[in-house]
Amino acid sequence: MKKISFIILVGISVSGCLDDQDECTKAVPESELSVVDQTRLASDIITIDSYLAANSIIATEEPNGVRYVITKQGDGTTPCLESTISVTYTGKLYSGTVFDSSATPVSFPLERLIVGWKLVLPLLQAGTKVTLYIPSGYGYGPQGGANGAIPSNANLIFDIELLAVL
Repeated sequence: MKKISFIILVGISVSGCLDDQDECTKAVPESELSVVDQTRLASDIITIDSYLAANSIIATEEPNGVRYVITKQGDGTTPCLESTISVTYTGKLYSGTVFDSSATPVSFPLERLIVGWKLVLPLLQAGTKVTLYIPSGYGYGPQGGANGAIPSNANLIFDIELLAVL
């Protein structure tokens, strides 16, 4: 009887991630993390932590430097990097300038998104609302992005609702 219970529990926990996929990767490959300028990352973390303190925001601290605040806990499936996710989101600079948003659901393969999203979203369940505070190297780095709307080495804030794992 104990063997059956163990197999069922393992099957349940793995099936939430696999969804007919051959693998379920949760960790961002080291090759994507190692390209980040570590001096810049350390500076960005200080800047982000100062912003959070100045605004009385208590965030979960990931060892990689990304900070996040869950504003609504979901109870659905957690995504793998191989998953396609459905989200609504707003991306903004620390000045408050919005550079991108989607009020209607959009779907993306998680593995094609910025590293900051890939570091945190696999920790969350569908239905979760979260605010990410992303160091520049895990965003768009020295090249900037969004056709010039995101400056070089900009730390980013994303408000995301993870609607579903597809």
